[in-house]
Amino acid sequence: MTRKTDARARAIATAERLFRIQGYTATGLIQILKESGAPKGSFYFHFPRGKAQLAEEAIDNYISNRMSVLRVISANTSGNALDFVQQLFATFAAEMVATDFQYGCLMQNLANELPALDAELTRRVARGFADSTQLIAEHFLGCGFDSARASSTAAALVAALEGARTIARLERSPAVFQALAEVSVQRWATPGGRSVHCSRPDDSPSRV
Repeated sequence: MTRKTDARARAIATAERLFRIQGYTATGLIQILKESGAPKGSFYFHFPRGKAQLAEEAIDNYISNRMSVLRVISANTSGNALDFVQQLFATFAAEMVATDFQYGCLMQNLANELPALDAELTRRVARGFADSTQLIAEHFLGCGFDSARASSTAAALVAALEGARTIARLERSPAVFQALAEVSVQRWATPGGRSVHCSRPDDSPSRV
C-alpha cells in the first residue's frame, strides 16, 4: 500500500514539475512515467482517465500549496498592505532564483494552452486564479481598502506577478520583481506614496 501511495504522489509531483517547466502539451505521459518511476499498470490504477486526471490532481496540489503560501504571507503582514506586497514580490523572486528560473506558474502555463485543455482543466485553472485573487483582496480589505479598491488592486497584483515571472524566466534575473516593488507598491499599497524597496530573495522558496 505504501508503494502504491508513493507512486501516486511521485506521479503528481513529477507532472506538476514538468507542467511548470515545459507546459501541458509538451509533457508526454511516457516522460512522466519515466521520471516519476511509476509503473504503467500502477499509474492507470491511480489515474484511470490518464494524463487529464493526473493534470487535474497536479493543478489541485499546486493551488493548495499556492494558497497556503499566500495565507502565511497574509498572516505575517496582517493589516499592512505595503509589507504584504513586498513579501509577495520577494517570495516569487526567491522561488525563481532557487529553481534557476526554470519554473513558471502551472496555472499560467496551462492557461496559455487553453485550446489543448478540456473543460474540467480549464475550470480548475480559472478557479485557482480566482481563489488566489480573492485571498489577496481579503488581505487588502483587512488593511482598510474599500471593496472595489481591494478587488481591483488584487487583480492588478496577480497579473503583475504572473507577468513578472515570465520576464524573469526570459532574463534569468529577479530584477523585474524589484522594479515592480519600487514602481508599483506606491500606487497599490502606500497611501502616502513613500519610497519602498523590495526585499532580497531568501533561500527558502515556496511554490507559488
